[in-house]
Amino acid sequence: MTAFARRAERVQPSAIREFLSLATDPRITSFAGGYPDPTLFPVEELHEIYASLLTADNASALQYTASEGLPELRALVAARLTADGMPCTADDVLITQGGQQGLDLTAKLFVDAGDVVVTERPTFLGALIAFNPCEPSYRSVPMDDEGMDTVALEEVLRTTDRVKLVYTVPDFQNPTGRTMSLARRRHLVELAERYDVMILEDTPYRELRYEGERLPTIRNLDPNNLVVHLGSFSKILAPGLRLGWALATPEVREKLALLKLAADTQNGTLNMRAAAAYLGGHDVEAHIASMLPVYRHQRDLMLATMAEHFPPGISWTRAEGGLFTWVTFPEGLDLAAFQRDVLIPRAGVIIVPGTPFFAERPEAHHARMSFSGVPDDRMVAGLRAMGSLLADALG
Repeated sequence: MTAFARRAERVQPSAIREFLSLATDPRITSFAGGYPDPTLFPVEELHEIYASLLTADNASALQYTASEGLPELRALVAARLTADGMPCTADDVLITQGGQQGLDLTAKLFVDAGDVVVTERPTFLGALIAFNPCEPSYRSVPMDDEGMDTVALEEVLRTTDRVKLVYTVPDFQNPTGRTMSLARRRHLVELAERYDVMILEDTPYRELRYEGERLPTIRNLDPNNLVVHLGSFSKILAPGLRLGWALATPEVREKLALLKLAADTQNGTLNMRAAAAYLGGHDVEAHIASMLPVYRHQRDLMLATMAEHFPPGISWTRAEGGLFTWVTFPEGLDLAAFQRDVLIPRAGVIIVPGTPFFAERPEAHHARMSFSGVPDDRMVAGLRAMGSLLADALG
């Protein structure tokens, strides 16, 4: 009999992965993935960079390097973070295997079994997957159009023992697309200081703002070094590079680096060299700017088509950036069952039912829908078919 460790009981299959296995079927229209639009990847520039690196003169691109990450890449990331209001140097930055590893390492560093992690309600499923092996308890805080309700958070912190982390995606949150207001960011920092808890700020979508005012990061507002700030190249270059970063105090960064050393030694040197070459030799800000009208169009088309074809009683969020809208249906509709029994077999459409995005007390009548990367004609046809089936299901 195999005797798994207790933490293995908390390792469960991803609900998103189950649905994404269908996305390669050409008959399926997928609004499920959080994938950036692949037509926006800088393929030609990266092709030239990799070709220049894969020569005998650049054999070091295939060699080991520092566990913290390639020094040149860390310096370039630090320069971008400094420009975004978070003054730092390369020594403050750890390069990670995408943002997901930052979640995993931070949980390992701070969370013991039984400690409490506070999340938004709903929250990013990938974060729960990263946190669960550490065996935390969860408390979730409701959201509205200004993001996490920090008055409700204060009540949780006041009445709950052993809170170690407050986890938030403040910019275009996954799954809701909502953005935390400036006032609530400031209140969150104030509460972290008062109750002596760490904030884990996850910002993979921050650069994808296509309307509205850019807000300071929570890290930017933190005078007491209580924020671990995570970011990623997945949405601004390409997710297949598997490159992200963590910004933290020297003490925290060093501990995270030791945990990374134990986990995987380092990121791939070749991909780090390629990312550094791109940042050093191309205008990444212009590249990001070129993506924003595409995502704005995709969002606007999805929301307009749902408004035209979905029956009454359904609502959704309107994100100022990112890749998602959060759709709320009448409470009697179980989205997982509707997708399995009706939406996939009759319309060939997949979404992500909202249940797994809740750390506690799941609700079945929501769904996360991504507007990224679906051709216009397929988006309209898929949403029209979904609307017709919803009208039948809701009577």
